[in-house]
Amino acid sequence: MTPVSVPPAPAPYLPQRGERYRLVAPNTPTAPRIARDFVGALLRTTEHPGLADDARLCVSEVVSNAHCHTRSARIRVDVTVNRRQVMVYVTDDEPARLPKPGVAPHVPHTPYAPHAESGRGLVIVESLTDRWGTTTRGGRVRTAKTVWFVLVERAAVVGARS
Repeated sequence: MTPVSVPPAPAPYLPQRGERYRLVAPNTPTAPRIARDFVGALLRTTEHPGLADDARLCVSEVVSNAHCHTRSARIRVDVTVNRRQVMVYVTDDEPARLPKPGVAPHVPHTPYAPHAESGRGLVIVESLTDRWGTTTRGGRVRTAKTVWFVLVERAAVVGARS
């Protein structure tokens, strides 16, 4: 019998235990910087200061995508911190297009050219995080889209495997 590998289930919206923090910013050009500063300052005061730089870069990329590719009035950044991990959720009110790494959002299913000046944000998120994904909220009529990612301290991962 051939073994079947089942991918991990996507992280549900804000289910994790831990301390929760929220920033709601207007969808303006300053939103990525504000979100980056919020997440960086937050993580430097928790038990995960080593994750601050990666989290800052990832949240900046995801919030930039929400700013550039949606008309959502607000962008929400939720952060859940517990002793094992940090989860960051970036939510906008335009669920129509779920982002994929390396795919042009304005032309679905079209990869970016290797020398393009943009389009690498989610590739960066994918390379720096332990897991990431997207989810939508709402019933039959979706009302919001969330891009989430999880960061875990490398020492914690190594210690857990020992």
